[in-house]
Amino acid sequence: MIVVLLNTYLLILFLLVKCRIVPFSLFWKISPLIVFLLLAIGLFIPMGWGAPQGEALVVRNSVAIVPNVAGEVTDVPVIPNMPLKAGDVLFTIDPRPYQAKLDALQAQLNLNTQRLAETTRLQTSGAGRTYDVEQRQAEVEQLTAEIAGAQWDLDKTVVRAPADGYVTNLALRTGARVGTLSLSPVMAFIDTADTIVGVEISQINARYVVPGQPVELTFKFAPGRVFTGTVETVIQAVASGQVQTSGSAVAPSAISSAPFVVKVKLDDQAFAASLPAGSTGTAAIFTDHVKAAHVIRRVVLRQVAIMNYVDPF
Repeated sequence: MIVVLLNTYLLILFLLVKCRIVPFSLFWKISPLIVFLLLAIGLFIPMGWGAPQGEALVVRNSVAIVPNVAGEVTDVPVIPNMPLKAGDVLFTIDPRPYQAKLDALQAQLNLNTQRLAETTRLQTSGAGRTYDVEQRQAEVEQLTAEIAGAQWDLDKTVVRAPADGYVTNLALRTGARVGTLSLSPVMAFIDTADTIVGVEISQINARYVVPGQPVELTFKFAPGRVFTGTVETVIQAVASGQVQTSGSAVAPSAISSAPFVVKVKLDDQAFAASLPAGSTGTAAIFTDHVKAAHVIRRVVLRQVAIMNYVDPF
């Protein structure tokens, strides 16, 4: 943008000199340099923190699907990358072992319930001991709890979608055996209930960014269009500032001024929901400082939006 303004000034200066309105003196010869310095120092450098611009990325929460029970997969009705609602069936595990366990516990409960009734009658008539009644009662309560657990296991043989979203990179097939190890998920579920848009802002330009400030964004996915939004929060940590337990001392070479990430919410939620995870773009945040530069930043962002038609990177 500074090049456009400087070339505009040079064109105007050329016309003024050509028409002999201004003399082509030393001052006018060095005036482009003066104008360049004034634009850089007075407008474009302050624009960095008054209306910071950065790369934007759309991310979504991914849920690693790990079944709560182990067994052989009998059905996988889900279709990859097709929208699902919360509660839709992802796959089914053979329920017969869990049904058999539930039936066996239910039979034991029926027997112990009958014995409890008998010992209770004997104790009431004086021919039985209170201890026997208490023991039978404890057995009934224990079996009732085991049946509740067995019923839960049986219900978990049908694995359902945890939220609205879709399954991607599906490799699970009927006949596969799945386990309950958290390190061995069987599929990845992409949660589309919330669209997260993160904007990278250089640390030098992030000091005036606060929640509630207006944002304009353009995406490679939608070239030529500019969308509005607001700042939700400035994420208060980056990987370089994270300390983990280890036996190593601090490595000074690892210290770098990594950009901060600003979480943004789009005003057009329908469009936000249509953005694929991984969509990239450019965003500008308009702070309460250097408001004179906001117009320039809006123009620059629209230039980027138009260039998205031809620039794949």
